[in-house]
Amino acid sequence: MNHWPFIIAAYAIVAAAVGGLSFGSWRAMRRAETAAELLRERR
Repeated sequence: MNHWPFIIAAYAIVAAAVGGLSFGSWRAMRRAETAAELLRERR
């Protein structure tokens, strides 16, 4: 039995998960930067 389809699917799942986590982290960072800027302007 050829195992390559399973290996490729596993790599695809990991790549999608890493991409999703990276995007979520980037969005959280941008939100935090915006909040910090608003606090700086409020002074």
